[in-house]
Amino acid sequence: MSALTPVAAIPRLDLSGYPAPAPGLQRWVIQPSGLLPKTSDPLVSAHPLDWRIQLIVGEEVTLDCNLQRLSGPGMTMRMLPQASGKALFEVKGPLRLISTKKACPPGAPEKRSFLSLGLQPYLVPYNPSWPIVVDLPKGAELRWRLWKAETRQQKAVQR
Repeated sequence: MSALTPVAAIPRLDLSGYPAPAPGLQRWVIQPSGLLPKTSDPLVSAHPLDWRIQLIVGEEVTLDCNLQRLSGPGMTMRMLPQASGKALFEVKGPLRLISTKKACPPGAPEKRSFLSLGLQPYLVPYNPSWPIVVDLPKGAELRWRLWKAETRQQKAVQR
């Protein structure tokens, strides 16, 4: 086998069973891989049933010396019922950048950074069989990260 030979085929992404996004929303897709590197840490579960994917909604913005955060009044993430058991989520409502208004010193540097919406972590089960489809307002961006559970269970205290 040469170094250029693929180890495994990645299935073609088929979104034909998903309804089109609502007007004003853009579609973002995550296709979890079925082949993830195993961890050597015995405290981390190697079972995908114990894993979750965190969906992070945000926006790439220019930051200056002011304190800034994203707000989405009335914005919620919900699973759409017409997804037929597949992972289809929708976030409606505009994202707003909230900032303090202090004067920055002349020549103060600005930088581009991703600000996440201040929602609680939104975790969905890890399932490489189905893509995760999220419809977001225009201008918003979707990022994700993988959460793996510990193998040990800890006892709670009864009071």
